[in-house]
Amino acid sequence: MKHVKTNALAAAVALTLAAPLATTANAAGFIEDTKASLQLRNFYFNRDFRSTPPGAASKAEEWAQGFILRAESGYSQGVVGFGLDVYGAAGLKLHSEDDTAGTGLLPSAFGNEGPDGYSHITGTVKAKASNTVLKVGNLFPTIPIAQASDIRLLPQTYTGGALSMGEIENLDVQAGQLRQVNYRASTDRQDIGATVGGTSDRFNYLGGTYKFTEIGSTLGLWRGELDDVYEQNLVNLIQTVSLGDWALGANLAYFDTSDNGNQPLDIDHQMKSIMLSAGTGPHVFRLGYQHSDGDTAFPYLAENNPYIANYIQILDFARSDEKSWQARYDLDFAQYGIPGLKGLIRYVSGDNFTAVGGGEGKEWERDIDFTYTIQSGPLKNVALQWRNAMVRSNAATGDLDENRLIVNYTIPLM
Repeated sequence: MKHVKTNALAAAVALTLAAPLATTANAAGFIEDTKASLQLRNFYFNRDFRSTPPGAASKAEEWAQGFILRAESGYSQGVVGFGLDVYGAAGLKLHSEDDTAGTGLLPSAFGNEGPDGYSHITGTVKAKASNTVLKVGNLFPTIPIAQASDIRLLPQTYTGGALSMGEIENLDVQAGQLRQVNYRASTDRQDIGATVGGTSDRFNYLGGTYKFTEIGSTLGLWRGELDDVYEQNLVNLIQTVSLGDWALGANLAYFDTSDNGNQPLDIDHQMKSIMLSAGTGPHVFRLGYQHSDGDTAFPYLAENNPYIANYIQILDFARSDEKSWQARYDLDFAQYGIPGLKGLIRYVSGDNFTAVGGGEGKEWERDIDFTYTIQSGPLKNVALQWRNAMVRSNAATGDLDENRLIVNYTIPLM
């Protein structure tokens, strides 16, 4: 694993940007539409293992500082416009010890606090014709069957190619191939893993959404194949309705997943996910239901954010045959005289799976999440977040208490 100091990372990014900008200085739009930002993320993570096996960690605790640089050019002139994006990220260890390492913030594990820092820099070449965009290189997929995660210090990224087509009004079509992944606490490019099955050097996907604007509906159809591991189809329906002062919504997702190629596991899984919402003024109420129907857990790309109702702070409630319910309440405090403060509380309960040692499995998670964005003064736009979770489970997860304290600030560079 290669580790680079932060000042070296910044210099490399500057040189990478300078070369293409100098050679295309006369290309209208390439420079004019260029934007760049540096995100500073300070992250403290503490997880208390309430039911610790002998010889295992009693808690995981680390503190780190992240730097995330994003630079995106515009497109050159012509029928086909070309551009370049640059991405660089660095993580610095502020506190970690051998017996509390392994939070996912740093390239560390229980028994080894790891290096003092890690970093990587990469780029994306892009081309645009009309409303069709092709990107090759570093990617941050956000489609329902492949959603890169950004819930630790640095984001998860992929290497591959992605094609986005928006030539028909209300129709968005996406196709692509992911070849390698850079996990959240690593600088190494690796084959792509899954929560069920093995690893592969390619994930192919095709799909899209169509918006029926007159009735407030969006239909999504997707197919993904992790070569030699699994193939997955998704049907997704999103419905929004206005009823007086209320905004009502429903998000229904059905995944059908099966084997792809030679592997020891027999994957035959159907995931049903429903999220209902009702909002009025600063209040939003949500109810969710999820059924992970199969002989294995729900398969999805490792460290991804799966597009299911009950994937929350710690658990995904996606064990074999698990059924789970969620109740959630969101509040925007601006209407009560505290602009910039938002919060939520949610509770999810799951059962109908096999517990450790046999018998019926049961688990629940309660989350509290508050974010305050400073509205004025020298610290304007600094966001402070507290995420608290409690898990009680008779599965392998066991009982957990967790706190995450996160400070985010994004500096526009151009």
